[in-house]
Amino acid sequence: MSSSDELTPDARRNREFWDGQSEAYQRRNAAFIERGMAWGLWQIPEAELNVLGDVSGLDMLELGCGAAEWSRGLLRAGARPVGLDNSAARLDYARAANQEAGVDFPLVHAGAESVPLADASFDVVMCDWGAMTFADPLLTVPEAARLLRPGGLLAFSGASPLSWVAWDDDTDAYTDRLAAPYFGMHRVETPEGSVEFNLPIGAWIRLFREHGFVVEDLIEVRPPAGADSTYRTDEETEWARRWPMEQIWKVRKA
Repeated sequence: MSSSDELTPDARRNREFWDGQSEAYQRRNAAFIERGMAWGLWQIPEAELNVLGDVSGLDMLELGCGAAEWSRGLLRAGARPVGLDNSAARLDYARAANQEAGVDFPLVHAGAESVPLADASFDVVMCDWGAMTFADPLLTVPEAARLLRPGGLLAFSGASPLSWVAWDDDTDAYTDRLAAPYFGMHRVETPEGSVEFNLPIGAWIRLFREHGFVVEDLIEVRPPAGADSTYRTDEETEWARRWPMEQIWKVRKA
């Protein structure tokens, strides 16, 4: 467990945000994401995207596990998961769900910027939005490199850079034009009170290379026709069928 004093100011702010809105998040989204191994805003099954491949027998860390739907799915698939979250309130839901399901695996209360686990502990570090959205990639990518064994996989989903530059603060909506700068993208404070992070695509690639990763894939997610979501409106989903709103990086430690 990491105390608030050990967190960066942004991580402390996000811990307070998620502790404060955990119940509302669970009420709004739990039924939608309970299937366990499906990606992102439209819960596209891992079986369709094949981001992780065969996980049987692998040591896996989920960064920003929330109620640990993914980690329970990974456990059922034969992996040895560890769930980490910055929010104690989110981990309370994970423990309750694990107890109900009759399963047990480690749950770690800490920020993804400084993980209290040993070097080279994992074959896979993964994240479905979660910590890679709400923690600074300049800190989380080298931390993932430290935690992974040689040949290990880092895979995570999050907002596409295009979705950031197409968001219009004045109308509070995605637009069909560029509304914000692309260069210099890194950190934004949301009106709701959290801090979110992203990078231009070239900056992501350079960051991966700097820390010994080789890019295997960048999946620009397109929701299927008629897809539903508790995270986005029907109008936003239609926007995402024209332009990528969500992306999944798949990079491997050399």
